Amino acid sequence: MLTQCFEISPPMSEFDDFTVYKDTPVGWCENTPVNETMDAGGNPSIQATGFPASDPRAPATRVYDHPDVQQLRKELKTNNGIRGLDVCQPHELDRIEHCFFRDGFVVVTDLLDADHLQKWRNGCARVLQEILSIPGIGNRKYMTETERLPHRYSYGTSSASRQMLHNEVWASMIDLPNTTPILTRIFGGESYCMNGSGGDLCLPGAIEYQTLHSDLRDSYRIPKLRFEQAKRQGIKIEDPDDDRVRGRIVAMTPPCITINFLMSDLTWENGPIRQIPGTHWSINPPPSQSAEPAWMRYSTLVGAPAGAGVFRDNRAWHGATPNLSRQVRALPNVEYGAPWTQGQRSKTMPFEIWESLTPHAKDICECVRAEPGQWPNGAGVMHPLVAGRRAANEQSPGIGNAQ
Repeated sequence: MLTQCFEISPPMSEFDDFTVYKDTPVGWCENTPVNETMDAGGNPSIQATGFPASDPRAPATRVYDHPDVQQLRKELKTNNGIRGLDVCQPHELDRIEHCFFRDGFVVVTDLLDADHLQKWRNGCARVLQEILSIPGIGNRKYMTETERLPHRYSYGTSSASRQMLHNEVWASMIDLPNTTPILTRIFGGESYCMNGSGGDLCLPGAIEYQTLHSDLRDSYRIPKLRFEQAKRQGIKIEDPDDDRVRGRIVAMTPPCITINFLMSDLTWENGPIRQIPGTHWSINPPPSQSAEPAWMRYSTLVGAPAGAGVFRDNRAWHGATPNLSRQVRALPNVEYGAPWTQGQRSKTMPFEIWESLTPHAKDICECVRAEPGQWPNGAGVMHPLVAGRRAANEQSPGIGNAQ
């Protein structure tokens, strides 16, 4: 009697050949309740207000072909996207500057060449796998990040150092041929500084809208360095006490500019970021989930291509939208501070990473550079929960010295 022996293959993982720009089995966890968030320790709740505020219009369940999801998909296919969205080329500095200060954001194509794009796609996929390696509670596939809605994560806040400047991929994108001239124009010179890096993403099945928000509120103070930046940008200051002049200075000198880089084309279906034009000048808070009008929900950057970037005034209202596709939508970022905000930051960039940078990148990253032989607390540890990140910082001697 012959006995046949067969080699048993290991079970397929949803992360086999995982990417952040192609169809993937990752996401769409129907066991994750709609609008559920986690507290610092991983206890679930549903919040009516704040950053993880629930979406009252969300589908009833997280299932790809559920009738509610199909209805939302139909609605977005018809309405999603800013009509006449300005999309600029890197050399169009005048147009870029005009759109940025008019709207509080601007889309610029071809910021990343093919090699840089693939490098960052690979880096995003590797780090996302680390984040998702923490199992969810009960029968949920993934652990939802603290104070975020399901299937939405931040590369920055998931890092125990709260930045990604320890990662060579993120650090290598700080000074690029097609980004530095734009930043120099908008900031009125090269003396801006590094704030950090990270970026957000949504898995397939992130069916809820994220509440509109601003990343920061302006202090409206105008110190000497802010006046000087305004002058370099061509603002006429005949009377520095004129409220109209001061208002223009505040509007034209944002404290922070973030570039979100697109790892895939933004479509009506894959969770394109929404930006509300002109809100960088607003002194009012953005509307709540229930009060947000339809036109704001559809004010998204549909049509922006992979390799492009969104230069954002961090004061402008923005938010994530439903990802009803089969692809991850990742927007890694680099964050820059205005010349007038220069000062000490957390030392989240290892010295060895700093040494690998271009001369200009070294200059602007001096404020975040760690000393030789020191490793930033928590750098290299990714965890969706505050408790996990806090533990990494408390145990920092284990990674406290550079190898």
